[in-house]
Amino acid sequence: MSIEIKISKKRISYKMAMLYLNKRVEEVKIGKNRDLLWILEHPTTYTAGVSFSQKEIIDKKIKVIKSNRGGKITLHNPGQKIIYFVIDLNKKKKDIRKLINILEKSVIEFLKIYKILAKTDKKNIGIWVNDKKIAAIGIRVSRWVAFHGCSINISNNLNQYLKIIPCGLSNKKVTSIFQEKGVKPKDFEKKLSDIFIKNINNI
Repeated sequence: MSIEIKISKKRISYKMAMLYLNKRVEEVKIGKNRDLLWILEHPTTYTAGVSFSQKEIIDKKIKVIKSNRGGKITLHNPGQKIIYFVIDLNKKKKDIRKLINILEKSVIEFLKIYKILAKTDKKNIGIWVNDKKIAAIGIRVSRWVAFHGCSINISNNLNQYLKIIPCGLSNKKVTSIFQEKGVKPKDFEKKLSDIFIKNINNI
């Protein structure tokens, strides 16, 4: 079956998105639904992956939602695009590293549209522009069904990252398309989904 593409125009709460995503994972496991690519935005939310440490919280007043994804603490906020997926690797290549490479390649390809030369880092997962992180990746795999995804900073408020140590990297900064190029891209979700689908189909 082909991948369902879902693009949400309204912001979706993190908890609601996780309920939907986890339900979809279970359906895909038993063959009751197809793979999914979902593009959306969250309201301002701090989430912590399975390797999170309390030391990563600078502002102790913030509320942090624990997640079953890989990785440490991160921020989701308006102006940042989330690309969630549910992919049955039983029907593709059972290669998690290749899946991560596909996600990285897709983000880099998307950023090239805005003449941003991004790259990966062998030591730190994610996508980087001149040593500043522009996209984060966090995945989980259950019975070879991969889910969660990545986030790309488009035009979000980067000051909200100052309340945490993003991804546990105290010596790294973050950036966005707006920060790099002074533009706020609009109506790009179709281009973004096309890039991801093209590359996911090559797994």
